[in-house]
Amino acid sequence: MKKIVVINGHPDKNSFNSAIAHSYTKSALDAGSEVRYIAIGEMDFNPNLQFGYKQRMELEPDLIKALEDIKWSNHQVWIHPIWWLGMPAIMKGFFDRAFLPGITFKSNKGYVSEGLLSGKTGRIITTAGDLSEVDYENIYKSSGLVQLKNGILEYCGVSSIESNFIGPLYELDESEKKMWIGKIEDLARADSVTKELI
Repeated sequence: MKKIVVINGHPDKNSFNSAIAHSYTKSALDAGSEVRYIAIGEMDFNPNLQFGYKQRMELEPDLIKALEDIKWSNHQVWIHPIWWLGMPAIMKGFFDRAFLPGITFKSNKGYVSEGLLSGKTGRIITTAGDLSEVDYENIYKSSGLVQLKNGILEYCGVSSIESNFIGPLYELDESEKKMWIGKIEDLARADSVTKELI
């Protein structure tokens, strides 16, 4: 049985991102997957890595639970809006606080680090208010995707990461949003039957 963790990085629980997350979750459950859900915006933690890596801050219970869910999973689905070409501040704070040396990667002092989330696959679903996928790729070089996919997830060992871009949201009417929800449900069903990494 596929173990999927769905992580919603939008701080507003009534956002379109939340609708995407809930639709994906329901569809994956209906397809036979086990699913755990993390809403970063509803978690209680300090997003500021106050001392950098110089001094370890104690992890709040919500961060500990989220890390348990991420490590439990064999497939991660990250959902977030593109704000200023990147992820929301609370989501970046989540990575700063939770994805630490010895937890999601092992630092080898100047040598190539070792990802501790190896054997897991991923999907990134991003939305953009007034940005098209063509402009995001051609003008901005998919900078936010590069940060999350290459700079964070692959660095920590996650592989076979697929991505989906939805936008510009401002140009979508309700029927078009429903169409996208249908596509998200299809992705969830496909993810539920995809073979796991060995």
